[in-house]
Amino acid sequence: MKLTLVEPDGWKAPKGYANGVLVEGASKLLHVAGQIAWDANQQLVGRGDFAAQFEQALANVCAVVRAAGGEPAHLVKMTVYVVDKRAYLAAVKPCGDAWKRHVGRHWPAMALVQVADLLEDGALVEIEAVAALA
Repeated sequence: MKLTLVEPDGWKAPKGYANGVLVEGASKLLHVAGQIAWDANQQLVGRGDFAAQFEQALANVCAVVRAAGGEPAHLVKMTVYVVDKRAYLAAVKPCGDAWKRHVGRHWPAMALVQVADLLEDGALVEIEAVAALA
């Protein structure tokens, strides 16, 4: 399986995401359900701390990908839902550091969406993803 980042000619290079990811070869697609900052016992961690919740949610996404036999570098699409985009913007640096710890320098196609609320009380961020596995 080969993953190729797709960027239209003449566009400024995106920072922290890819505009498209082309998956070539035989692969399986893993759709990861929305992950919040739950630990293994479904206890919310990092109450009130956006960066801590982002890191736990991202770690949960990576754990599901690994459980299916993949690696974070197999992520091809990610949607991040936040209840407050200002909280996200204020935490960009620690979120970027968390990204590097869990995913490295791989950037899937991504979207960030502000929502009115999330199902779990106290959840500030939810991440869903798609991974292409060999």
